[in-house]
Amino acid sequence: MSFPVSRLAAALSLAFAAAASAHADPIPDTVIVTANRTPQRAEDVIPDTVVISSDDIARAGAGSVADVLRRQRGIEISRNGGGGTNTTVFLRGANSNQVVVLVDGVRIGSATTGAASWNAIPLSAIDHIEIVYGPLSSLYGADAIGGVVQIFTKKSAGAPMFSASAGGGTYGTNQYDASVHGSTGGAHSVTYALSGAHEESDGFSSTRPGSSSYNPDDDGYTRNSVNGRIALRLAEGHEIGAQFMQSRLNAQYDSGKSDFDTHNLQELDSYSVFLNDRFLPNWRSSVQVARSEDKLGSFTGTTPSGTSQLNTRQDEFTWQNTFDIAGDTLQVLAGHRKEQVLSSAIKDINRTRITNAVAASYDLRRGSHLLDVSARNDHSEYGGKTTGALGYGYEFTQDLRATASYGTSFRAPTFNELYYPGYGLTSNKPERGRNAEVGVQYRVAGVDLQANYYRNRLTDMIVSVTPCPGRPSGSCAYNVDHALLEGLTLAASTRLGNLDLRASADLQDPRDETTGKQLARRARRHASVAADYTAGQVDAGVELQASGRRFDDAANANRLGGYGLLNLYTTWHMTRDWSLLVRVDNAADKHYDLARNYGTAGRTWFAGIRYGVR
Repeated sequence: MSFPVSRLAAALSLAFAAAASAHADPIPDTVIVTANRTPQRAEDVIPDTVVISSDDIARAGAGSVADVLRRQRGIEISRNGGGGTNTTVFLRGANSNQVVVLVDGVRIGSATTGAASWNAIPLSAIDHIEIVYGPLSSLYGADAIGGVVQIFTKKSAGAPMFSASAGGGTYGTNQYDASVHGSTGGAHSVTYALSGAHEESDGFSSTRPGSSSYNPDDDGYTRNSVNGRIALRLAEGHEIGAQFMQSRLNAQYDSGKSDFDTHNLQELDSYSVFLNDRFLPNWRSSVQVARSEDKLGSFTGTTPSGTSQLNTRQDEFTWQNTFDIAGDTLQVLAGHRKEQVLSSAIKDINRTRITNAVAASYDLRRGSHLLDVSARNDHSEYGGKTTGALGYGYEFTQDLRATASYGTSFRAPTFNELYYPGYGLTSNKPERGRNAEVGVQYRVAGVDLQANYYRNRLTDMIVSVTPCPGRPSGSCAYNVDHALLEGLTLAASTRLGNLDLRASADLQDPRDETTGKQLARRARRHASVAADYTAGQVDAGVELQASGRRFDDAANANRLGGYGLLNLYTTWHMTRDWSLLVRVDNAADKHYDLARNYGTAGRTWFAGIRYGVR
């Protein structure tokens, strides 16, 4: 294939490279957990990884998790209206159900759709986010075809600290949150963190004229959330604790012209207890027992037929052992996952699925050489599925590194694809992926340049087929398609005194090889540029997001035009403890589409005041 390389992206990369010798600010020593299920220095991580910091999240204002993610390389979104409506996140062209989403190590998502409920995740609860691109089934099991997104909620140690914020903006948006965290200290120290938040917005019409569901009324939402963590130090190297997150979203949507307030009530909960032990200087053990629940109630009328409830529950047990062997790292893992669905309206999908897994990985560093190798076997109703990955990195100099990797992955069919009446087929098999990737990274004081090329081939892809094989009429989910997710990602960042510059460009070709069509709602080109400037107590920034044309459907019959969005923000640190944020999104009031006949926000503003440190 040929990539239409953006002249802007190339020019930015060259400009940043030319500036490399002029700066001497050190690159932060970032620690990443998700890429290998254990803390690693960023320079030792082979997969392409992005960390979204607490500062990035603070600058988002009243935005959603999906809005923060879409500003990162390799990520696109679609949404059926405003911030409370159904949202899909594409990672390197992979479907939302081909991405594993974790909250503090706990897998979340619906077993019926296979995707996480992004609209229900409270942004105010998040400390930072790690995004790891590429197949990670050899570490995380089913569905990690496009990558893994792990959300880390707020936690802390040290002296007790309180923080709070309040703000408001366009569409009657209001947001409030408060948190307290700290540590008691001493031999049996207790660390704790507790946060709560309330968000509400009058919103705008989720549909546009032309939609069969169009209703001109505003569709708003209310989201309440609470999350916390507590841990007790039993002895040196031994810790026991628990953590939780609960979020309740009431979101309106359009279902034709009606006086009834059509809405969804969605609850997203995750709970876990954990025990971390260092039995020997070179042996660490971690046990986690967790539960996540995704509950969706839909209300379209006052009669029983106008109400439906669909609940998913996932129970997990994970035992991970990490051994330090002369500077190398060996991990051995055993896991158990039970998925359950309970529907009031569709009894046929009320099923249970159990998966047992064992996995091992080995990481070593020898001089300029890095090597990661991992393998995993997941055993469920499909029998055993074995996946593996191999990654290699070589440091030509302290500043220049090249990487290459190969990995296999799979996605288990969702309960809808297996059991939904008239649509699912119990004969459907897991999708399979094979990804090859090469990358290069140049890091010198104050400058970071990266390029990654990937080629992820999918087989037995499950799509809707009309007519359904073996049936006289109608559509069904069926293993028929082959897809290729191929692309080149460019990223650059640098610091010029008080000015931080960041840019990325994705040149990709996500296509259905069976039909030759571009995968729905995914552009072949998208990019972002951002600049942050600090002057005394004031930080100011500008973001530009751009996306090429897409198609709303698999047949590529309905085109969605390309767009560019300009965002502006500033924070005034009035005192050590008080700060004021003002943000304007879509400052040029651009009309654009993320999904056909669904509304998107025009120019919006948000202003908020915060006390304390995030």
